[in-house]
Amino acid sequence: MNTIVLKFGGSSVADNEKLKLVAEKIIGLYKKGHKIVVVVSAQGKTTDKLIEEAETLSPKVEDREMDALLSTGEQMSIAKLSILLNQLGYPSISLTGWQAGIYTNNTNQNAIIKCIDTSRIREELEKNKIVIVAGFQGINENKDITTLGRGGSDTTAVAIAAALSAQNCYIFSDVDGVYTTDPNRLAEAKKLPALSYEEMLEISSEGAKVLHNRCVEIGEKFKVPIITKSTFNNKPGTVISDIIEENTIKSIVKKDISRIAIVGNGMIRNFPKIQSILDLIEKNKLEMLEFNVSESKISINFKNQISDQILDEIHLKLINEI
Repeated sequence: MNTIVLKFGGSSVADNEKLKLVAEKIIGLYKKGHKIVVVVSAQGKTTDKLIEEAETLSPKVEDREMDALLSTGEQMSIAKLSILLNQLGYPSISLTGWQAGIYTNNTNQNAIIKCIDTSRIREELEKNKIVIVAGFQGINENKDITTLGRGGSDTTAVAIAAALSAQNCYIFSDVDGVYTTDPNRLAEAKKLPALSYEEMLEISSEGAKVLHNRCVEIGEKFKVPIITKSTFNNKPGTVISDIIEENTIKSIVKKDISRIAIVGNGMIRNFPKIQSILDLIEKNKLEMLEFNVSESKISINFKNQISDQILDEIHLKLINEI
């Protein structure tokens, strides 16, 4: 049987009703015969709330104690999900990061995974259990709890998938894939069926919040296909892998207020698109500070603030021509 890893973010497990939707997703895949490892984040805004509570106690919280506190958010999620699945008749077990064998370096708040001892996870999978692992956390050589920083649960999921040689790693959230630009702001944004790891890394580095770049780096290193999907519908998602389907523009991202990035393989050789971008800049009388072209990205820094209208114009010109 194939092993797959599923990761559910905080918005997907925010309350008991949403936990039931997550359970339905898991059960559907379990019934197909997959061995399943689930990685979950803390519910909703739990992590932010824990940080606020700690800071009301002390203006300077020791990193070690903050990690011990923040790790409880994911532990609540895994226990609740396991309770629900067992009640529904599907055998499951929850494991904290250290119970799952996730060993990190000694850096608190932004630890790096050094290795994963998968023996406990494999043991529970052999019993046909659904294994639910707390994301975002591990243990260091001093047996202290560590946390992995922003995007930590994504990193946990892909790292476990790599360690288990899993068939796929699914990242479930409240969006159903990676889009050419922010679909909440531009109705013409298109969902991308596939991206290369390099393209996804460029998109993440420019500020898009679909996947954290650390998890993409692990996926690329160990050749783990990452599939982003929505918890709340069954639409096809976006597959991130080492397969490059074509050299074309995939995404346009605005970072902060004065930087735009156009991501897609083969950008350095795409002279017509480069000229189109320069024409748009000249037409709108925009003053550039920097214009860089690499194999997979054009990045432009402007002197002044760039409006959403300019971003929309670039998107409509470049993406709609594809």
